[in-house]
Amino acid sequence: MKRTFSPQFRAEAVQLVVSTGRPIKQVADELGITDQTLDVWVKQFNTENEARPGPALSPAQALELKEALTENARLRMENEFLEKPRPSSPRCNPEREMCSHLGREGQL
Repeated sequence: MKRTFSPQFRAEAVQLVVSTGRPIKQVADELGITDQTLDVWVKQFNTENEARPGPALSPAQALELKEALTENARLRMENEFLEKPRPSSPRCNPEREMCSHLGREGQL
């Protein structure tokens, strides 16, 4: 059966290798995972970090940044959705004097 690991666990495992310089095999044995799995995570972290300009991030910082960017994108989409006027919205009723989102007078 294939085991799954949380992003936080992966980031902490990679950080043990990257920040201490200890061998992947040693860290993997201590954590009870295969060295091949940890090697893939470390390589993935290194590849993602090479593409990013600026100072190098720790695995935990990289995870936090990725989660923040994902949440930011989700919130932008929600905000765009909520800003769209609804046909049944009282603020956009052409029978009223003003359509607030259009900024002009409606017909009476």
